[in-house]
Formats: sequence, structure tokens, C-alpha cells
Amino acid sequence: MTGEIKNLDGDKALAAPADDGGGAAGHGRKGGKNKLSLVPLIFLIFFEVAGGPYGAEPAVQSAGPLFALLGFLIFPFIWAIPESLVTAELSTAMPGNGGFVVWADRAFGPVSGSLMGTWKYVSGAINGAAFPALCADYLARVVPAVADGGARVATIVTFNVALSVLNYTGLSVVGWSAVALGVASLSPFVLMSGIALPKIRPHRWAATAGDKDWKLFFNTLFWNLNYWDSVSTMAGEVENPGRTFPTALMSSVAMTSLGYLLPLMAATGAVDAPPEQWGNGFFADAAGTIAGDWLKYWIEVGAVLSSIGLYSATLSSAAFQLLGMADLGLLPRVFALRAPIFNTPWVSIVVTSLITLGMSFFSFNNIVAAANFLYSLGMLLEFATFVWLRIKRPEMSRPYRVPLRLPGIVVLCLVPSGFLVFVMAIAGWKVYAISAMFTAAGLGVYYLMKFCKVRGFLKFGTVDGEGLMYECHQGRENVSV
Repeated sequence: MTGEIKNLDGDKALAAPADDGGGAAGHGRKGGKNKLSLVPLIFLIFFEVAGGPYGAEPAVQSAGPLFALLGFLIFPFIWAIPESLVTAELSTAMPGNGGFVVWADRAFGPVSGSLMGTWKYVSGAINGAAFPALCADYLARVVPAVADGGARVATIVTFNVALSVLNYTGLSVVGWSAVALGVASLSPFVLMSGIALPKIRPHRWAATAGDKDWKLFFNTLFWNLNYWDSVSTMAGEVENPGRTFPTALMSSVAMTSLGYLLPLMAATGAVDAPPEQWGNGFFADAAGTIAGDWLKYWIEVGAVLSSIGLYSATLSSAAFQLLGMADLGLLPRVFALRAPIFNTPWVSIVVTSLITLGMSFFSFNNIVAAANFLYSLGMLLEFATFVWLRIKRPEMSRPYRVPLRLPGIVVLCLVPSGFLVFVMAIAGWKVYAISAMFTAAGLGVYYLMKFCKVRGFLKFGTVDGEGLMYECHQGRENVSV
């Protein structure tokens, strides 16, 4: 059975196998071999978003224990859960690779799809570039020679190459590696929370910072509970997406939220330290105070393992995004090429790996802030896509459907959208300028690809008959594959 997919701007339509909630339709991979099952998918989402409570310390530093605990208690309900619900519905309705790019393309046309791809890819690539350098920083605490010079460069390159090879071997391997890394990086925090119980003094939770930095506070919450939709780019590789995606997303939301909240409650309640001391890495110091140096070192090792999981998951989602964009005809056909044995998008993996490797050697605070801004633009477009498709395509098959009528859907999207606008409003002029440059570059890439299609300079289309895409986004002919 086939279900028609049509661009809403009147461009070329296509027909795709309808999904019954049990299989991957659209431009996913044929067959069920090596597809992602529930448990690996939960941990891949976990590493797309968090990787553990590492990095949550500035929330305490900027506002104090009370606001940090309230933030990580409340923020999942106003941000993480709405984003996860949107991702679950749209990923099961259109379970092909490319995720949010496919959704925007289907709702508003190829220009919107291309812009969404630019915003999310740049944000993800910059985010991923931080992890090899972060891993080198943590290793330098144990091996000082890694702190700078050739040893640091070698560490970053080795980290990048090793995880690129891991991604080349397939998402099933990446997924089960994420399970092992997740257990290893979370274990010391479970122990710390248990050991801290008799030492907790609840009155310490009510402390606040004297000089509050609300910009840092909200950016910390936003950064640590972001990217729930990144896994959508791999929807075509998921086993039984109609059932697996909603369960995996909600399980990961619960695991991630508790993974922040419980260690924060344990450390702030058991350690008498002023908010000013809660800089990055303070969890290790707190663990040392609570249980001894052995747990401190374990958490530092866990930070390295978390960085490995974070980079691997980010590389996977970014590579499959490029594959999905090639399937849609937004990028050349070469980005959809799959490796002959492992069936992975090897060109997209290599390109993404090289981009993140190059960025790993730069200090780019303003660019990181611009990446957050671009991600926010992408999320506003994503929420608009969700509402628009509910209005214009109510008949679309949705194996998982958010159990709300249109007014509830609007409210669900408006609350996190308001926070996005707030985060964007407090950005500086440099962030606006850099974001405008990336957006203009994204539009330039779209029209360059369109020119190359017309002139025949590059090949666009299916790869070995697999995948569905809009060849030129022109005409109204239905295409079945």
C-alpha cells in the first residue's frame, strides 16, 4: 500500500509506503537487519541531549541550589516534554531519515527544509566539535602532557577518527556502545546519591546566590535539556518506529531529568559549599567530599566516557541528516551513498567528522552562542510545522498522535516557543550577525544546489533505487517507487 506525500507549495509530489506503526517507511533503510531497537535508542537520545549531569553545575553557580533544583524539576515539563511529543508524532508519521528537514519540507516546501537543515546542522556540528576538546581537557587532569602541543592535537584527532570508525560500523553498534557508556558514566552519580543520603541537610536546598546571573542560568538549562529532536534524523533506521519512538523518547526524558535532579539534590544537600564554587567540574569535587577521592576520579573518568557518547551520538544524527537531505534532493546524491558492508552513509560521516575536527581546534564562544540561536530558529520552525500539518493534513497517518486537539496543540507549542524567543532576545549583536551570516549561507547553498540541478553539474536522485526525494521540486507529477 502506498500513501501520497505532496509538497504543500505545489511542487513535485511523491508516493511513499504508508507506515502502520511497525516498519520504517519513506527513505529509511530496507530490511530489519541491524536496526535500532528500544534500549539502544533510549541511550542514543540520552547522549543526544545530556550524557549525564556533567555541565549542570553553572545552574547552581548562577542562581543557587533552590533555583537550580526548581529549574531542573520544572523545565522538562515546559521544554523537554513538548519537544519530545512533537518529535514522537512527526517521526512516526514520517519515519524516514532526515527528520525535521523532511517535516519542514513537507509543510512549507524545499526552501524551509533547506533552512531547517542549515540551522540544525550548523548547531549540531558546533555542539559536536566541543566534545573532542573536552575529552582532551579531562585527560589532561590525569596526563598533564595532553594539555597542549602535539599531544593535545594527537588526542583530539585520535578521538575523532576512532569514533568516526565506530559510526561507520553501523547504528546498532553505536547504540549498544551508548548503552555501555551510559551505564558507566551514570554509575558514579548513583553511588554518590546513595552515599550522600545520611549527610543531606534539606535546609541547604533553599540557598540562593547573592548575585544572580539569569542569562547563564537559563542558558545552562536550555543547553542541558536540548536536542530531543536530533534522533529524528535516524528514524529510517529504527525498528518498529511507530511503537519504539514514543516509548524511547518518554523513557529518555525521565532518565535524563532524574539524572540531573538526583545528583544535584545529593551534592547541594550534602556539601556545604557556596554557589560561587559550583563551576564546571564541581561534581567531582563534591563526590570527593562525600565519599573520597576514588569517587572523584570515577566521575572524572565518567566525564570522558560521557564525552565519547555525546560525540558519537551527535555525529550519527548529523550524518543521517545529510543523508536525508540528499534523499530529498536538497544535497547531491553522493551524501546518500552507503557503505557496502555496514550500510552506513559513509560520505556524510566523513564530511561531518572533518568539519567537527576542524572546529575542535578553535575557541568560538560567540559562534557557540550563535549555534544556540540557530537551533532556536529551527525549533520555532519545527513547532510551526507541527501545528501547520495538524491543520492542513489532518488525514495524515500518525501511528503516535499527541492526545490534544488543536487549541491544546497550540498551547503545547506556544509555551516553549516563548522561552525560545526569550533566549534569542537576550543574545548580543555578534550572535545576531553570525546567525544572519549562517542563514544567508544556507539560502545560498539551496539556490546553488538548485542551479546545479538545472545545469546538471551534480547528480541528485535516488541511490540504487533506495530512498525517496524531490528531484527538482518542479511540476506536479506523482512519482512512485
